[in-house]
Amino acid sequence: MRRRDVLAGLASVGVVGGGGVLAVRGVPSFETGSDDPEATDGAETTAPDPIAIETVEAPGSEAGEVRIPAPERVTFVDFFGTWCPPCIEQMPALAEANDRIGSDVLFLSVTNEAVGSSVTEDELVDWWDEHDGDWLLGLDPTAELTSRYLAGGYPSAVAIDTDGRVQWSDSGVKTADELVAGIERALEAEAGT
Repeated sequence: MRRRDVLAGLASVGVVGGGGVLAVRGVPSFETGSDDPEATDGAETTAPDPIAIETVEAPGSEAGEVRIPAPERVTFVDFFGTWCPPCIEQMPALAEANDRIGSDVLFLSVTNEAVGSSVTEDELVDWWDEHDGDWLLGLDPTAELTSRYLAGGYPSAVAIDTDGRVQWSDSGVKTADELVAGIERALEAEAGT
């Protein structure tokens, strides 16, 4: 094969892959490089519109609806799937972090699984109970919340301040200390420290 054909093939893979990332994650934003949270480039920063998430009747959770990001409250969201072994591994650290953080934070685990198709609501609640979930459980059937905040693969977590700004996000299995530290970053931003 000629060198030109190889380079053209590699370039097309990069274009297709980059297009896929943009389709899933959106256009990236670039920081100004300042550590000062008050510093801006003159542009008005606005919080994203809240997304309504249906919550499920399950241990520690009531059926209803919450808005993410929550108004006037720091929000922590854990993204999981019942099909995801690392998500099961993450559950004890989430339980500990929830216990340590208290009720000042909206603490929520969300799945974007097609409840009613790929998994029934009863199966979801059974999974939740089996893995000692005891906090708010939500559904994201359109994956709108997931596409906005997912930090990578599953499990993934995000801490959002009351202005709707992401203060911490990461993917992979985390310790309770790592989760609490991420949530505390959002609480510190809230306190203005």
